[in-house]
Amino acid sequence: MAKLYFRYGAMNSGKTTALLQAAFNYEERGQRVLLAKPGIDSKGADQVVSRLGVRRTVDFLIHPDDDVQELFRAAAQGAEALTPDIPLPRVACLLVDEAQFLTPAQVDSLLKIAVLDGVPVLAYGIRTDFQTKAFPGAGRLLELAHTLEELKTICRCGRKALFNGRRVGDRFVFDGSQVAIDGESVTYESLCAACYLEESQGRLGQGALPSAESSRLGTSKPTEGDLHD
Repeated sequence: MAKLYFRYGAMNSGKTTALLQAAFNYEERGQRVLLAKPGIDSKGADQVVSRLGVRRTVDFLIHPDDDVQELFRAAAQGAEALTPDIPLPRVACLLVDEAQFLTPAQVDSLLKIAVLDGVPVLAYGIRTDFQTKAFPGAGRLLELAHTLEELKTICRCGRKALFNGRRVGDRFVFDGSQVAIDGESVTYESLCAACYLEESQGRLGQGALPSAESSRLGTSKPTEGDLHD
């Protein structure tokens, strides 16, 4: 049975690069893949764009009210423009970038594509927003995916980064809408838990740590196991 995979990581962990590498690996072996991303991700318009500068046009965009399974089936059955009478090869894999922006119902459709259509689905995204709260799509993927794989990156202090700090200009902000696309009006920095709490003065989501506990947060160098936990 084909599976639904969720490959997640903090910002700058190479998720889009890994997606493009997976697509290349399939196609190098003569297999057909489809790429998709949510339409709300305006960065790159209809392309997925890695931080290394590699980009590729997706086969379809997913808007909030779209049925992902219908979009997938339409793209899978499409004919080659130059040879419309020759059917395209079977799709070997569906790759979805920025999957945290999907609705829970759309994630349900990804599972159905894997199980009912028999096509592996590789979804890439981040777990939590700048307030450490799960995106709806990411939360549903954590509930449904057959396999969870973490893509790791490091904080400025050298520890493993877990969270995504939002910056406006040269300062971190912890209030605002959940979705703000990187590079448009804000930027993001991957942070470990200690550095996040230091910048947020102990805030996690809408809560706050007691001031005494917040003051104990340190910036010591990471131990050998920090990047492997």
